Formats: sequence, C-alpha cells, structure tokens
Amino acid sequence: MIKRRNTRTVNVGGVLMGGNSPISVQTMTKTHTEDIDATVKQIKALEAAGCNIVRVAVPTIVTAKCLGAIKRQINIPLVADIHFGHHLALEAISQGVDKIRINPGNMKDRKKLEEIIKAAKDKGIPIRIGVNSGSIRDVGIHDELTALMVRTVLQYCEHFESLGFRDIVLSLKASDVPSTLEAYRSIATQCDYPLHLGVTAAGPPSLATIKSAIGIGGLLSEGIGDTLRVSYTGASELEVEAGFDILEALGLYKRRRADLISCPTCGRCEIDLVKIVEQVRHRLPNDKKHLQIAIMGCIVNGPGEAREVDIGIAGGKGFGFLFKKGEKVRKIPEDRMVDELLEEISLMKS
Repeated sequence: MIKRRNTRTVNVGGVLMGGNSPISVQTMTKTHTEDIDATVKQIKALEAAGCNIVRVAVPTIVTAKCLGAIKRQINIPLVADIHFGHHLALEAISQGVDKIRINPGNMKDRKKLEEIIKAAKDKGIPIRIGVNSGSIRDVGIHDELTALMVRTVLQYCEHFESLGFRDIVLSLKASDVPSTLEAYRSIATQCDYPLHLGVTAAGPPSLATIKSAIGIGGLLSEGIGDTLRVSYTGASELEVEAGFDILEALGLYKRRRADLISCPTCGRCEIDLVKIVEQVRHRLPNDKKHLQIAIMGCIVNGPGEAREVDIGIAGGKGFGFLFKKGEKVRKIPEDRMVDELLEEISLMKS
C-alpha cells in the first residue's frame, strides 16, 4: 500500500487535488484554441477517454477571449496555459477558467505578476507555478539544474504567500528522468503544495511511455504526486490512457478494464500468443473490469498463472487448457482459443 505525501487541498473546478483526493489525470489539447469547434470536439473526446482536467494553450488575446465559449461547452475543468503576457492571464481569469498555469520566470514585471495573483485570488482560481528545466538559464551540471529549479519555485511560492495566496499547485518538469525525480523529491520535502507530475518533452509515445512510467510512476510509488500529465508527441487521448495505465499499475486507480496477464513468449511457446492476446484485448467487453485473465504460452508458468486468476489459458502445441477459478475446464484448439475464451468471459458475472 502506497502512503501518499500529505498536502493541502486545491479545488480545480470541482476536481480536488491533494490531500486524500484521487490522483487526477490531465492532458493538453493539440488544436489551435481559437478554433472553438475543433477544440471543443477534442475535449469531448478526452472526456470520453476519462480525462479529469484539460489544459489549452493561450498564446494571444484572441485565443484568451475564446475560453469562455469553450468552457461553456465542456464538462471537465479548463486550465489556461499562459506564458509571457500577463494580460492573457487576466483575460483568461475573466473568462472563467478553472485554473491558470504560469511560469513566473517568463513574467519579469513583478507588479504585473501581482495583478494576476490578485485577480486569481478574487475569483478563487488556483494557479499552477510550472517551471521546466528548459526555462532555467545559465546552468551547468545536473545537480545545479535541479537545485536551481527547486530554489526558483520556492522563491515564487514565497512571493505568492506574501500576497496571501496559497491556492497553488507546483510542477518542476525536466525532459530527462533523473532530473525530474530529483527535483520532485526535493520539493516534496520543503512544502505541502500539491504536485503536478510529468516528464516534459518526453518524445513520441514509444519513448515517452518509458520515461513517464519511470519518472511519474517512480514518484507515485514514493507517495509523491497529486495529478499527472503524460507528455506525448502524439494524440492527447493516448496521453490520458497512459496516465491511467500508470495509476492502475501502481494500484492507485481501480481498473477500467479487465486485468490481462500474458507471458513474453520464448522458444517453448507453440501457439501464436501475440496474435491471440491482441485479439482478446481488443474484443474484451467493457463490463468485465473486475476480472483477471491470463493467457500463457507454455507449461512452465502457464498452469500456475492460469490457476491464480479468474479465467485463463495455458498453451500447449497448437492448443491450450482453459482454467476457471483455479480448475482445469477443457482443452481448446488454437483456432478456437479466442472465441471460446471470450464466450466463457461473457458468461462470467459482472
């Protein structure tokens, strides 16, 4: 059982972040935000994928003025991602967004930054102070980078606190896993604000999944983190799916689908296990979330794994034995394996 870090709670449009609240999964749209129809359409798809919070880029005042229209058509909290222009943040707040994300290092005018803080305080809107390794200048070795990120964030927190503002979420993202881990571990010992986890600019899904599973998953396994965003050079829906997969793997989220266990195959496997597993995975009914299903390729671990789950198959030479609740049921030829397994699954109590 993972013991989570104790933090204050921040309310983001009805989604609670920190404290004992569930860890939320968020992403960012890939559309041009001023294209309201396209942005709303993408957010609706993200809602269907289970996304808890969505963030949009706000590069211009025209974009900022579209936020209210977008928010009125969606059902999850809307976060405005602001850089450089304090007037963009003020407009986003007036449009009724649920949170803004800023990097105070991109807003050098202290008075203008304080205008944002005051406006957010008056509206009861949280602010994420988001610092990325790429925004920290004149840094040499790795240790200096992470130390500077932490020091910078703490200085921003002190400024916000001096104005009576504590509705804060923090992020300290780097594009490499060691720096990300070090920065979050350090900040977690020095404040009680909720932490937004992520490995920034992690690359295409194949690479970003590995970086995120290690970086985000490693921190979550230590009880650090209250919300997360997986960063892909790819579809936002895939980011959401990967985020929930990380939470599920750590037991921090109740399964959204059946738990499918399968072996990596080796020279002992005498069935087309890869094809069988993929067909079963794509055809699994959505109402069987409680089930554990094992599809194993040979007799070494197959029978043992199959006996320990709700239903499973242990492969032989062109056939497999079906197991249910620890008992061997029957022998199934390979060409019937997928259909018969799915038929048995459909009969099991939801």
